[in-house]
Amino acid sequence: MAQYLGPLELVGDRWVIGDPTRKDGLSIAFTPEGLEHRRRDEAAPLLAVEWSQFVELRVRAAYRRWHVTRFGGFVGASWAGADMGRDGCSLRGIVGHPPERWSVRYTQHERGYTGGHVIVLKALFDQLSRVKALDRLGDSEWLGAAVAKLSPYTSWYAPKGDRLVTETIQSLGV
Repeated sequence: MAQYLGPLELVGDRWVIGDPTRKDGLSIAFTPEGLEHRRRDEAAPLLAVEWSQFVELRVRAAYRRWHVTRFGGFVGASWAGADMGRDGCSLRGIVGHPPERWSVRYTQHERGYTGGHVIVLKALFDQLSRVKALDRLGDSEWLGAAVAKLSPYTSWYAPKGDRLVTETIQSLGV
């Protein structure tokens, strides 16, 4: 089974976005109940949100570490939609009724993220939001099967990645 898809990585028996091992590392752990925003070496989560509260959830993933620096933010300001700067590594979405904007950051791994992995990871979040099935992210077995099917994708061609995600989640029963 594949161990990661961009910033999404299997740590023990849980899928986590971000690197919880780096100094003051921030990560987001997916549990059956929802997600937990965590800081390295702290027992309790900084924040926990149940899946049922999410209306929408999106991932931003800077490809390289320098993308999340001040310089990366400056460069990214000229590229619309670039995942760069302070929020280049974050989850954002809409929670609650009435709906409110929500966002948390995570620490980027030492390794860079491939374009294909980022494309299909973003598409996975988009499509699970669209079909109201974000709770699948908390099903470790289901997410592991999805990552195994999506991790070989290496192309930068987004429409093909979207189709692959659609086929994958349909084959896994969503």
